[in-house]
Amino acid sequence: MLPPQPHILMCPPDYFGIEYEINPWMRRSRPSDPEVAAGQWTALRELLEQCGAQISLMDPVPGLPDLVFTANAALVYRNLALLSHFRHEVRQREVPHFTQALERLGFQAEAVPQDMYFEGAGDALFCGDTLCAGYRIRSDVRGHQWIGQRLGVRVIAVELVDSYYYHLDTCFCPLAEGLAIYHPPAFDDYGRRALAGAVDELIPIDADEATRFACNAVVVGRNVVTNTGCRRLHAELRRRGFEPHETPLDEFVKSGGSAKCLTLRLDGEEAAAWKRAAPQA
Repeated sequence: MLPPQPHILMCPPDYFGIEYEINPWMRRSRPSDPEVAAGQWTALRELLEQCGAQISLMDPVPGLPDLVFTANAALVYRNLALLSHFRHEVRQREVPHFTQALERLGFQAEAVPQDMYFEGAGDALFCGDTLCAGYRIRSDVRGHQWIGQRLGVRVIAVELVDSYYYHLDTCFCPLAEGLAIYHPPAFDDYGRRALAGAVDELIPIDADEATRFACNAVVVGRNVVTNTGCRRLHAELRRRGFEPHETPLDEFVKSGGSAKCLTLRLDGEEAAAWKRAAPQA
C-alpha cells in the first residue's frame, strides 16, 4: 500500500510585509517587495507540489503579515494540533485564524496553558520518537515539558543562544529518523551534547549557509527544499541519497523565515517515528 501523500498547510503572502521588528532579521527600513515575495511564495508552492506534496491553503488576513509563516501555527501530532501561544502580542492575533484553518481540516485544536509560551513547529520538531524543542527566545521550557506529558513523548529541550536563530527550525532540521542538519553555534554546549545524544548523526551547517537558512528546509520524502545559496549542504544531501532543490526566498529571509517557516506539515514530518506507528487505541 502506498504511503499517504505528504500534506502541507500554507498561507498566501497577500498581506506579508515588514510591519514591526521582533527578531534581528526584521528592519522596517528594509521592506519586502510584495510582487517579488508573491512570486517566490508561488514558486515554493509549485516546487513542493512537484515533489509530491498536497498543499492546503488558509486565507490571508489584513494586518497579520506573519500569518504566512504557518509553521508557527501549532505542533501537529496525529489528529491533534497543539496551538501556539506567541510571545509577541502582534502574533497572538494570528491564533484564531490558525485555529479555524486547522479545525476546518479536521484537526482537534487545543490550546497550551496560557501562562507559558510555545511557538508550534517553529520550536518543536520530531526526530524519531524524540521531540526536539528549542526554548528561551520564543518558547518556554515549561511549555515543552507540558507538551511532552500531554503527548506522552520524550522531549529534549535545548536552549537557543543566538538571537538570529530564534526558533529551532532556523538552526535544526530532521531529515529522517536519526539524521538531522544543524548549526552548532545556535546552541549552548549542553544543547549540542543533548542533540548529539538524541540524534544518531548530525550534519553541521557553517555560518555562511546558516545565514541562507539552510536549516530551514522542507523535507518531502527524499526531497529537501531550501533557499538558494546552500551549495555545500546540497552536495552532502546528494551524497546521502537525497534530492536537494533550491528556490529563492530572500524576501522572506528579510523577516527571519524561509522554506520551513512558510509550511506546516499536517501528516507528520518525515523524521517523526509516530507517523509510521499504529494509532493508539
